Amino acid sequence: MLLFLAVTPAWTQNHPVVPTGAMRNTMFNGQLAGLVQLDSLASPGTYGIGPLEYLRGELLLWDGHAFVATAEGDGAMTVEELPESRAPFFVHQHVGRWTEVELPDQVHDHATLDAYLTERFADLEVPFAFRLAGRFDDVATHLVDVPPGTSIAGPEDAHRWNKHFHHEKVSMDMLGFFSTKHQAVFTHHDSHIHVHAISEDRDAMGHVEEMRFRAADVRLFVALPDR
Repeated sequence: MLLFLAVTPAWTQNHPVVPTGAMRNTMFNGQLAGLVQLDSLASPGTYGIGPLEYLRGELLLWDGHAFVATAEGDGAMTVEELPESRAPFFVHQHVGRWTEVELPDQVHDHATLDAYLTERFADLEVPFAFRLAGRFDDVATHLVDVPPGTSIAGPEDAHRWNKHFHHEKVSMDMLGFFSTKHQAVFTHHDSHIHVHAISEDRDAMGHVEEMRFRAADVRLFVALPDR
């Protein structure tokens, strides 16, 4: 008798979320040097977010492409692909397939998205990446821009150097990570999500502080890991 086992092909599998370093170690213990270089992760299907080493900018790994956003002195920013970039803390996941999840009308900003993902997925007790794609009414982002040689002993030492940007009526791709167990590791202490955004033209990027949108204008995709 021949037995056939149903095996999910490797290229369609969702791997577990992998954190490197921790936000708290950077913000409270001064761990600013890079612990991971993005070209070591930059394969197709890999997604991740974190800050640039020494808190000099923001990083986004999108389907194996390593984007870096840094602030300019004139209030502008530069976005470029630099796979040799390093991060003091980072979170990534290899995604073989994204599953679309319908957004209810009551989800319209950062807080309601966090609450919806928590209500919908917290019982799974597993971190995962998610994507948002569409047109947003407003998006507030920042880039960390700590001057070279600055000592960091707490979040306020870093946040005072943030450069803030505001985007209206913009089409963006957003990458976030959800977890109820990784606060101060790769999410802030008061949130279950950490989100970075990049514009469709790849000219603007940053850490998302706030977003406002209509659920009908945005699509949500999740990458629940295969167990």
